[in-house]
This record gives sequence, structure tokens and C-alpha cells, in this order.
Amino acid sequence: LGAKPAALILKHNNPCGAAWSELGIGAALEKAFWCDRIAAFGGAIIVNRPLDRQAAELMDSAYFEVVAAPDFEDGVIDIIKKRKNLRILRIPGLADLEKLSHRPFLDIKALADGGLVLQHSFLNRIRSADDFLPASAKTSDGSAVTARKPTAREADDLLFAWAVESGVISNSIVFAKDGATVAIGAGEQDRVGCVELAIFKSYTKHADKLAFKRCGLSLYELRLKATGNGGDQEAADILAEVDAATQAAKGGLKESVMVSDGFFPFRD
Repeated sequence: LGAKPAALILKHNNPCGAAWSELGIGAALEKAFWCDRIAAFGGAIIVNRPLDRQAAELMDSAYFEVVAAPDFEDGVIDIIKKRKNLRILRIPGLADLEKLSHRPFLDIKALADGGLVLQHSFLNRIRSADDFLPASAKTSDGSAVTARKPTAREADDLLFAWAVESGVISNSIVFAKDGATVAIGAGEQDRVGCVELAIFKSYTKHADKLAFKRCGLSLYELRLKATGNGGDQEAADILAEVDAATQAAKGGLKESVMVSDGFFPFRD
């Protein structure tokens, strides 16, 4: 993710939102935040460019526990240091990810019995859209079928999603669109179930984003207001509009790409 300004919000060592943007770190972080506003609460922010004022102001409006950046623009530290319990880390190497990502590091894991597992870190071989291989197969009648090439936008999103997915616990699925994650499924026992979970999350998170931007309430708060204690008609109307808009957008999944950390062995 060194090619463009990028922001990642981590929770329990899994990304809950990731995005990149040619408009800068502030724009990337805002996109990453709205990928999953609820999961971002108390998360760790990692960026690959100096943290700018736009990003700092977004951080000032929500709760985060950690921010790591290669550097901080003038005045930014004064904004974010007002936040209680925020750990601020300056890690210069984050600015050199394009170079460092070509060299694996030694990954050491300690076992419960005192043993150690030593292995090289994952080395991403997909550096450009040309590194993707088109899928091909033979049909029952012996005909050869080759998948179409992705469009330029799809290829860019695939490249981005592949870089994000390499850090998600298996079985994992990443949907992405316009340089931002739409939904992330992580750590599931079966890959098809992981896809189904990610799709469900995309609808829920998209509806929550619309609800929060419309009236400052989470989707769950809006539902409670619309149905609890006799129901609030205005809240019910807003909820109906949010649900309709979410269905129309298919949870933000329209024209998205999907990346998996393993193949699908069966037609399901």
C-alpha cells in the first residue's frame, strides 16, 4: 500500500476499514472510517504518509486508542494529544513501505510449551495489475473459457484489496470499491460462509453509515427509536428511507471487487 496515501484502522489485528486516496491521508482515513464506523471505535490507525490536519480533526471526533504515522504535519500533534489514552507513535519506516515490502522479515512466534516457530513473513508478489493471471477453465464439452480482463478501475481495486487481504486472518474475504473496503470477512471456518458474512456486514454497515449521517444515530439506535415505546413516526420514516437506499445500493456492493485468500473448490 505504498503507491498512494493509505490509511488502515486495525481492531484485534484485523483491518475493520482500509482505504487509499490520491487526495491525501485525510481523505484516505475518512474513507477507511466510514467502511465500518462501529468497529473503528477504539481501533488503531496506521497511515503511510505524515498525518495531516484533516485526519487529525476526524480523529478528534471519534475514539481511537493508537495512531502510528511516519511523521506528523505542523500543529497536528497539538490536536490529537488532547485525546485521552491515545498512544501516538512515530514510525519512519511507514514511509518506506514500497521499498521494505520487497524484503521479508523473520517472523517469530512463541508456543505455549516454550518452543518457537520461525518463518519468513508473507511477501506479496502482486505489484501491478499485470501480475494477476486471468482465470481459465475447460467446460464439459472441452471448450476453453477465459475470464475477461478487469477494467482499469477494477484492476486498481483488486490490487488494493489484495494488499489488504494479505493481512486478514483466514478464511478471509475482502470486498472493495473505489479504493476502500466495503466489507471484510475474517477468521471463518468455511470460505462460502465467510462470503455470506461479509455480504451481511456490508448491508448492515452501509445502513449504519446512512443512519448516522442522516440523524446522528447508529442503525440500532434508529431502529429502537422507530419501534420502541409505541414507535416514533419520524424515526420510522427515516429508517424506511435508509433501508430502501441500502437495498438499492446492495449494501454498497454494486460494482465492487472481491478477493479471497484461497480458491473456491466447488461451484457453491
